[in-house]
Formats: sequence, C-alpha cells, structure tokens
Amino acid sequence: MRGIVFLGERELALEDFADPEPAPGEVIIEVKASGMCGTDLHAYRRPKPPVATRVIGGHEPAGIVAALGAGVDPRLVKTGSRVMVHHYAGCTTCEHCRTGWTQLCRSDAMRLFGGNAHGAHAGYLKVPAYTLVPLDDSLSFAAGAAISCGTGTAWGALQRMDLPGRHTIAIFGQGPVGLSATLLAAAQGARVIALDISPARLARAREFGAAETINPADCDAVAAIRQLTAGKGADRALETSGTAQGGSNAMNCLRTWGTACFVGIGADVTLRVRDLLKSQVTVMTSVSMSINAQKECADFIVQRGLEVDRLFTHQWKLDDAVEAYHHFDKQTDGKAVFLM
Repeated sequence: MRGIVFLGERELALEDFADPEPAPGEVIIEVKASGMCGTDLHAYRRPKPPVATRVIGGHEPAGIVAALGAGVDPRLVKTGSRVMVHHYAGCTTCEHCRTGWTQLCRSDAMRLFGGNAHGAHAGYLKVPAYTLVPLDDSLSFAAGAAISCGTGTAWGALQRMDLPGRHTIAIFGQGPVGLSATLLAAAQGARVIALDISPARLARAREFGAAETINPADCDAVAAIRQLTAGKGADRALETSGTAQGGSNAMNCLRTWGTACFVGIGADVTLRVRDLLKSQVTVMTSVSMSINAQKECADFIVQRGLEVDRLFTHQWKLDDAVEAYHHFDKQTDGKAVFLM
C-alpha cells in the first residue's frame, strides 16, 4: 500500500509500505476516508528531523473492518463493519485508559495514530480492536472522519464546558473545529457568536447556525461581544484559532462566572490573576474527546440530522497529497478529506 509521510518544511512523500497484518487483539481497517486536521500542519511545517521516521500521517480515520487478529471476538467486531477509530492506544490499565481517555495515558505504550504510529493517510490501518467506534449507516465515511477528531474535539470541549442551551457562547476561529462547534452548539439551543478574520468563514458560520458574527480585524472583538450581550459578556468562550489575540479575547469577553475553554494549539496567553479573582471565571483546556464522547457525538449528529458533510470544502485522493496539503496549509477554506 501507499501512505503519506510528512518530511518537514512543508514537504511530504507518498511512499510504499507493506500491507499491515493484525497482531493478537488488533484489527485491520480498510480506510475509506481520512480527514486532514490542523494538527497535521505541525508535522507538515516543522523543521526536517535529522533522521526520517517514515510514519504514515493522518489521525481521522473511517472505514471498514477488513481483518481480525487472534483473540478478537467476531461476535463483537465483525469484518465488513463500518467504523471510526479513537485514534489513540495506551496501556489499557491506567485510570485514564479505563475511562476512555487514552490520550492521557502516561505510559510508554501510548500511541497516537498518525503521530508516533502509522496513521490513516493510506489504504489500510492497523489498530487495537478496543479503539473502534461504530459508524451509523446514515453517516458518510467523510462524516465519520470528521467526528474522529475535529468535530469530536468540538463536542468534547462543549461537554467539558457544560454548555446549557440558554447560554451565549463566543467561538473564536471558524476553521473545521470552530465551525463544528458552531454547528453543535446551535443544535443544542445555545446562542452562538462566531468570530474569524475571514469573511468567507463567517458567512459559513451563519449558515451553520451562528446568531451573530464578528470580524476581529474590523473592530474591538471584546467590546462587540459585550454590546451583543447587554454589557455582560458571553457565558462561555471557546478558543479554537490557536492565536494569542484569540486567547486574550476569549478570556476578556466573559461575563462574571463565565467559562473559557482552550482547544487551539500554539498560542501564548498571559493570565492576570487579579482580573480572574474579580470575575470568578473558569479557565480550562480540552484535548480531543474520550472514546465514549466520540460515540455520543456521532449519536447526537444522527439524532438531530446534522449535515456534517457540509463541513468539507475539498475532497482529495492520495495521489493529490502534495497539492492537497499545499492548499490546506493556507487555512482559508473549510475541512478537507482524502477519500479512498
């Protein structure tokens, strides 16, 4: 099979690999869709490592179970089943693994598919059977890929903030994760204020349920949010842009007792404890979602009939990898996916 390898300094290669064979407890997934995530850009842009690792990228898989390893119960996992993958594997015995938060495993056994273990930008993917999440027949493989990380990450953050439907939430950044959060929060009944410096992304946010939109390049974003909330500020703020300005605005736009959650990677944010004490705000982070939350996110999308496929503005084949990541690197459009 062939797989995409990130070489660093905005270079990649489509290389040949042997088809994987399942070890005991593992399954082989025939990949049907592999989403492109903003996190991939860190591997794509980083300096070239002194020694090439040849790890296949991609951590948003959806596909069909193609083969079972020894010990996998065929009554629980059937070949031909449509599945997503919770893209982490851990020790399976620590408190985090046992509660579905494998990404928090601190053991040397912790693997991130598409990071330190082969990922989904290929024809096949080998994973432990316990990482599988069923993909409902009503959802496309592309939708499954989105839920496997970007959309699931948005769901995990909204869960972590305990977003009531009556609340106003300011969502900073309307890339794939932020736009997913806009879709999910609006479907839960929340009033969404969407922020981005791209007029095109703001237009899409309105289509996905945002009640109001703000372009921070055109105004004081915090003042605009307070004006929209009768001077009180937002009940919740979700930062997905990964920018210092977005992080600062997310902290400063909150009402008393508000909550800010940081999902975007890369920003440095300065906290003034005096200001936090005066406003009694809660500041938290959220990394991806538990395997249980991934299933809950998929169930919610099916129950509400949400059109997750509308997140995608570009679909690619593996042969288009160089062009696909060159375009994705601009971060001006919506979500993109490789379809096999």
